Amino acid sequence: MILSGRGVTAVLGPTNTGKTHYAIERMVAHGSGIIGLPLRLLAREVYTRLVEKVGVANVALVTGEEKISPPKARFSVCTVEAMPRETNASFVAIDEVQLAGDLERGHIFTDRLLHLRGREETLFLGAGTMRPILQKLLPGITIVERPRLSQLFYAGQKKITRLPQRSAIVAFSADEVYAIAELIKRQRGGAAVVMGALSPRTRNAQVGLYQAGDVEYLVATDAIGMGLNLDVDHVAFAQDRKFDGYQFRNLNPGELGQIAGRAGRHLRDGTFGVTGRVEPFDEELVERIEAHEFDAVKVLQWRSKALDYSSIGNLRSSLEVAPALQGLSRALPAVDQQALDYLARYPEIIDLTTTPERVERLWEACALPDYRRITPAQHADLISTLYFDLVRRGTVNEDFMAEQVRRADRTDGEIDTLSARIAQIRTWTYVSNRPGWLADPTHWQEKTREIEDRLSDALHERLTKRFVDRRTSVLMKRLRENAMLEAEISVNGDVFVEGHHVGQLAGFRFTPISGTEGPDAKAVQSAAQKALALEYEARAARLHASGNNDLALGSDGAVRWLGEPVARLAAGDNIMKPRVIMLADEQLNGNAREHAVARIERFVNHQIATILKPLDDISRAEDLQGLAKGLAFQLVENLGVLFRRDVAEEVKSLDQDARASMRRYGVRFGAYHIFLPALLKPAPAELVTLLWALKNDGLGNAGYGDLIPVLAAGRTSVVTDPSFDRMFYKLAGFRFLGKRAVRIDILERLADIIRPLLQWKPGAQPRPEGAYDGRRFTTTTGMLSILGATLDDMEEILKGLGYRADQVSAEDAATFLAGQSGQAAASAEAPVGEEAGDEHDADAAEHEVSAEETKAVAEEAVASAEAPQSSEASAETAEPKPVLLWRPGGRNENQRNDNRRQGHGQSRGQGERRNEGGEGRDRNRAAAGRDGNRENNRDGERKRDGGQRPDRGNRNDRGERKDKHDRNDRGGKPQSQRFESKPPRKEKPLDPDSPFAKLAALKEQMKK
Repeated sequence: MILSGRGVTAVLGPTNTGKTHYAIERMVAHGSGIIGLPLRLLAREVYTRLVEKVGVANVALVTGEEKISPPKARFSVCTVEAMPRETNASFVAIDEVQLAGDLERGHIFTDRLLHLRGREETLFLGAGTMRPILQKLLPGITIVERPRLSQLFYAGQKKITRLPQRSAIVAFSADEVYAIAELIKRQRGGAAVVMGALSPRTRNAQVGLYQAGDVEYLVATDAIGMGLNLDVDHVAFAQDRKFDGYQFRNLNPGELGQIAGRAGRHLRDGTFGVTGRVEPFDEELVERIEAHEFDAVKVLQWRSKALDYSSIGNLRSSLEVAPALQGLSRALPAVDQQALDYLARYPEIIDLTTTPERVERLWEACALPDYRRITPAQHADLISTLYFDLVRRGTVNEDFMAEQVRRADRTDGEIDTLSARIAQIRTWTYVSNRPGWLADPTHWQEKTREIEDRLSDALHERLTKRFVDRRTSVLMKRLRENAMLEAEISVNGDVFVEGHHVGQLAGFRFTPISGTEGPDAKAVQSAAQKALALEYEARAARLHASGNNDLALGSDGAVRWLGEPVARLAAGDNIMKPRVIMLADEQLNGNAREHAVARIERFVNHQIATILKPLDDISRAEDLQGLAKGLAFQLVENLGVLFRRDVAEEVKSLDQDARASMRRYGVRFGAYHIFLPALLKPAPAELVTLLWALKNDGLGNAGYGDLIPVLAAGRTSVVTDPSFDRMFYKLAGFRFLGKRAVRIDILERLADIIRPLLQWKPGAQPRPEGAYDGRRFTTTTGMLSILGATLDDMEEILKGLGYRADQVSAEDAATFLAGQSGQAAASAEAPVGEEAGDEHDADAAEHEVSAEETKAVAEEAVASAEAPQSSEASAETAEPKPVLLWRPGGRNENQRNDNRRQGHGQSRGQGERRNEGGEGRDRNRAAAGRDGNRENNRDGERKRDGGQRPDRGNRNDRGERKDKHDRNDRGGKPQSQRFESKPPRKEKPLDPDSPFAKLAALKEQMKK
């Protein structure tokens, strides 16, 4: 084989000599031309430059994955693999010809160098190391050496974080590239990423990011050594070893020089060096790189093109032919040859490939590039699938292809996922561009191109999001220009510096976003603080002039202005006067801060005075004197609720005028509590709970704020939670009674129901529901209804209030109530004195009870007595459950004789558990409502209590109450039949000056 270099010119030299620019200028000087480039990325760049010169209609782009072929195109830009084997073009150029020595792709470049020529001019572009081998293989070739336009200097070893701007950091694995990019993002704002595994569109976008100055650093593999035109001032090697497809090895000086030569642009000098993880270059290597003196390429990789398609075996043998010329070396098996070797072992492939045409078709299918970087066996399986379709169907099965394309058509996922999808779709882009492989190639070319572009854009977005902090990069750029940073604050509080969000202003507090700890942090904070200082003053002025509707006090003690927290409350000396603590940065100072604090204090005071008006009014009352004033003070200190037992002596000592003066301020004197009913609402309850929690450091206590929704829902009682602070029940208006808590005003209504049952005189008609013997009572449906409680709950509540229960059988209760009805009837029939006259007889007749009515009353009483137990009784129970008779507990309840009542069973009150720290000792007085008769039977007092039933208590001592009961006993019956709890006492004479005597006299006058 004799070759000639006549008519061939080789333009050789180091990087940055303008070789590619020279080739473009020479090509457009001819009528037609073809240029081959090593990378699809570089082919795209040259295509764009040619379009700018001669127009889009005159330039074609042909790669393995893409074809742009205008009908009248005069110039073609191709990858070397896509160049035709023969051409009629006037001009042919091949770039980076030193790749003919590459173990993987070298045989393709060698074939084009030896056989492809232009009619008028052929141009080879490459490194000076190609001069000897070209002169040897192509006698007569013209060699033109071009010097580098700028110089290259060694800068030594530097840490990655100390590298100068406009630096490219080179590594040889994706993991290392990503790790370096992450580090630079944290320290310097971000970096662009360029790797051979990225799609050309993604690489272009990343290079554009760097070229535009959005980032100052580029992290790349040796892909940047393949003719990419970059404005790089410094190249730093983070690694000096790489895997070349066969083994890990050190880069040779020529490869290092090719990469380092990317530093410097046009006439601007460049530098190169290593990072802290690589040993510094020795002096000899540095001198060779700076002088561009590298070992010459001694052999080129070669593979025979004279292939024998008569059989698979002959094809494999022809690929193994050794070159006949010195300077050429048989190439190692490439991807296509490895796939053929695998397929030659498949019996079904051997059986199907029986003609030269099919052997050639098989070899054509083996040319499918392994974009996915999978194992040779997996790649061979895909090729076999395509080959079977091509032989049996004539084209690739489009249903199978559609399914593969559909799987790749997703833009979700992270960097590695998108990279894998791009590799997948590039495979099918290649298939769609093979002539004769598809029935509708145009459709699939457009579809795969669209999906690849979309995936590439998504990958660029993920890379940028992960490795670029645009805010930091832009701010660093502005700082390099020594420009004043502009800051602004939006209406919703977003703070921007140079258009980038740097933090949020809420109220008077600025919170920077994460990631502002880089070198630009101080400059950003300085610019932001200048804008914030003016904004704080303006906000303070607006706050001072704002209305109460713009402010709100939350249950957490925070004061919000237009929804943003500006202050919080803390405990003060007076529980009704909490302190205000501003939530503001130091920049809010002076008069602006004082005005803001004063406005918030006015608002807080107004809220307390409005929502807690009854408390505020009574705390300021000047007409209260003596004991009334002291009791009012205690009521304010306890936020509107006092247990009556705690102030029993003070209440007992109050005269009617003092009580009336306190009622004018809304105070109610109940049987169990002294309280302000107006505070038993959600808003006042929430505020008093907050004030107590501030004073007692209780904001974090269990149950804080949990009872307010219960009150708002109108619940009259609630199951207690043992983990809650008991004080919260009282503040919300509930009385804690063991397993259940009842609203205070409802307990007073319960007292109103119980009081007439205990004051009822046996034999008197009508008998109130639940009344038994004037000393005891049974629970009624009315009690359960107002409490919203069950029978078991009712038992717990009454015990908590100090009542004790006696058990009697249902039969005894029925007998007793029947006897009471009989007494009433006998009383009605008894003879009266003549002095009573006809009127007395009429009154007796009015109360006369027939035998049937007596029976009905007895049955009703029995049913009422059994009602509390009926829900628990089973239909098959032989004996009815005992009836519980409730009575007020006394001081010496535990010492009483269990058998003190004959015929009524044992007392259940002995040894009962006291609730709330010994409350039971005083509950008899609370339940009886001592001193209540005089204060609650006056008509005027009833009106001041808002029409509610007056709190009628029993008399001051137990004996007086029992005398009343004794006066109603008829017939001198023994105690066992009267069901007395104590022996009868002598009747106490009625005070003629009491309101009861006057009321009785008025009643007698009305009868007359």
